Amino acid sequence: PGLCPICAMELIPVQKEEHNGLGPREIRLSPAARKLAEVQTAPVQRKFVAADIRLVGKIAYDETRLSYITAWVPGRLDRLFVDYTGIPVRKGDHMVYLYSPELLIAQQELLQAVQARENLKKSDLPLIRRASEQTVEAVREKLRLWGLTQDQIHEIEQRGKPTDHITIYAPQAGIVVNKNAVEGMYVQTGTRIYTIADLSRVWVLLNAYESDLPWIRYGQQVEIETEAYPGEVFHGIIAFVDPILDDMTRTVKVRVNLDNTELRLKPDMFVHARVRSRIAATGRVMDPALAGKWISPMHPEIVKDGPGKCDVCGMPLVRAETLGYVSADEPGQAPLVIPATAPLITGRRAVVYVRQPDDTGIYLGREIVLGPRAGDYYLVEDGLSEGEEVVIRGNFKIDSAVQILAQPSMMNPEGAPLPTAHAHGGMPSPTTQMQMQETETPQVPRFESPPAFKAQMADLFRSYYGLQRALSQDDLERAMTATGEFQHELKAVDMKLLDNEPHMAWMKLQSDLSKAAEILAAAEDIVAAREGFALLSEAMIATAHRFGATEDLPILQYHCPMAFDFRGADWLQSKEGVENPYFGEAMFRCGEQTAIWNKGSQE
Repeated sequence: PGLCPICAMELIPVQKEEHNGLGPREIRLSPAARKLAEVQTAPVQRKFVAADIRLVGKIAYDETRLSYITAWVPGRLDRLFVDYTGIPVRKGDHMVYLYSPELLIAQQELLQAVQARENLKKSDLPLIRRASEQTVEAVREKLRLWGLTQDQIHEIEQRGKPTDHITIYAPQAGIVVNKNAVEGMYVQTGTRIYTIADLSRVWVLLNAYESDLPWIRYGQQVEIETEAYPGEVFHGIIAFVDPILDDMTRTVKVRVNLDNTELRLKPDMFVHARVRSRIAATGRVMDPALAGKWISPMHPEIVKDGPGKCDVCGMPLVRAETLGYVSADEPGQAPLVIPATAPLITGRRAVVYVRQPDDTGIYLGREIVLGPRAGDYYLVEDGLSEGEEVVIRGNFKIDSAVQILAQPSMMNPEGAPLPTAHAHGGMPSPTTQMQMQETETPQVPRFESPPAFKAQMADLFRSYYGLQRALSQDDLERAMTATGEFQHELKAVDMKLLDNEPHMAWMKLQSDLSKAAEILAAAEDIVAAREGFALLSEAMIATAHRFGATEDLPILQYHCPMAFDFRGADWLQSKEGVENPYFGEAMFRCGEQTAIWNKGSQE
């Protein structure tokens, strides 16, 4: 008994109905109640399901196709044939005209060795003739190691006199992406002059969430789309999955090799990618093209029917099943799955309502163990059998009816009385607020920063709050304007106000915030904008943890467990009371306050 914390009315006791022999987790609905609740069911079945994974990233250079033109001998750059970056060159094109006194001395040694060999050709001692020939070859090798071609060395021998200049040629075809020297500059051995990138093949660096990792495999085909060529799909192969997780963005880098023979894809282009994985009962990926095959661990495009070595690097091939694929001799039994709308998920628990076969009006609540999600389905590890009927629509209404009866439900596994706070939003009770402030308020920011920097942080947080409010009100146009304001405030932050470790930490956070804001600014609809906002919010929460803002600015953290198909997402607000940016008016109050970084003077 007591008073309602919202309206102050007296609470009334819940009167339990007679269950007529029903169990504690069962409920009977009349035909009229089922119709009113719009209850729909679907069978638990075994079927092969596909996980459609969408990723974002950008184009990058293929690091294996970068080459450098360096000075192999000390000297002076008398002529640079390539004047600026961006020029395409072919293999063997002349790049640098280098003056080198040391090269002049080496040529003199070659000519003297050649002359000595000619003089000793008529010698009766074979040992002396062989020694003279070996001396010539040694000097030739020295010049080859200094960058002279075989033709250049032959020309010196034919001419009979040395030259004080050498021409350096391009070692490969590509684009000059860096020019590190100017004419007249003196260089030492190893000084970098040009960087050449072969863009006929590029890398695509993608960001994969933790929840997507079970379905991502080395060697998978990936579909790539760009803003520059809408409607056109490029196809690549996953060549590397980073073993280290980025603790700031909670993502893993995935690298895709992509052919670019027409040079249409430019480094730093933003891309959208899609990976389609067909899932077997073992949780492994099914790919008929790789079943029973052998694949190179360094070059995924090299696939053979049997063991052998990679045609590119010579490494031994490995079986595809060692990389998480189903082998050809396995039956590949379909996994047990249920529709993604069937389970009610809260924390680590998942509850489904099963329609009893003997009476269509009885529904049994059952806790199950879920595997990962694959597209529109969840894999079931334990708790259900093939053929059972689970509720896929109306399950929230059934659970609400069970809660009213004080029976075990999604939020009350033991059938205990419900807390006064709403499960998905609204104002927490005073008791809940007090517990949150005592136990869930994060520690103060790790770094102490000067007042001027904190003031700039406050401006950044205010622009973020404007974006959050716009999305919570389904206003895409205002959200795009707020995104521009956020980018402006981010550029205005002066990192020179920090030094040492705080300076390095802010550089990392600024990069993450900038990338997330760019993704958000490129959104064409509110769904894409909310996905970008989720990335931005993760970086802003990390910023609040590291630096905070001025003491008068409130920073409150909220969480919605239902966002992005129950993946869940966090965000920050400047005042109490849920204003959900991921659902807007559809579920404006869905969520709960999870932390108070700075109570401040709330708006």
